[in-house]
Amino acid sequence: MNYYVKQRSLAPLSMNTSHLSLKRYNLRMNSRFCLNDLTLSTGKNTSPDFASDVETAEPALYRVLILNDDYTPMDFVVSVLKTFFGHTDPAAQKIMLDVHKKGSGTAGVYSFEIAETKSAQVNSFSRQNKYPLKSIIEEETD
Repeated sequence: MNYYVKQRSLAPLSMNTSHLSLKRYNLRMNSRFCLNDLTLSTGKNTSPDFASDVETAEPALYRVLILNDDYTPMDFVVSVLKTFFGHTDPAAQKIMLDVHKKGSGTAGVYSFEIAETKSAQVNSFSRQNKYPLKSIIEEETD
């Protein structure tokens, strides 16, 4: 019986790995072989354990803050919170009152790219509607 084994390249991505592409070797074996996890029927796993070598960290989170101004109507702020941040009407009303009373309110907490995009969308939408409402992002501190 003919069985094929794929050899995996462990070279770093920065190196030219075109010559290290997957190769096939023709093996003659009397045992079953699974190509997905490189496990022989003996139960021994021949692939390296990648999970123990890699450490991952949680991404930093950023708050999107809505800033108070004297000209933007409260209804517009509530509609922005409902449209761009998906808040329910009572939650949007509460955040709008925080903005009005405290000077700013947290619209949401997201990863950097999402927070930056939502802040830009709010600022652009406010300018299109001729309101000076501003939003900024701030790194979340625990």
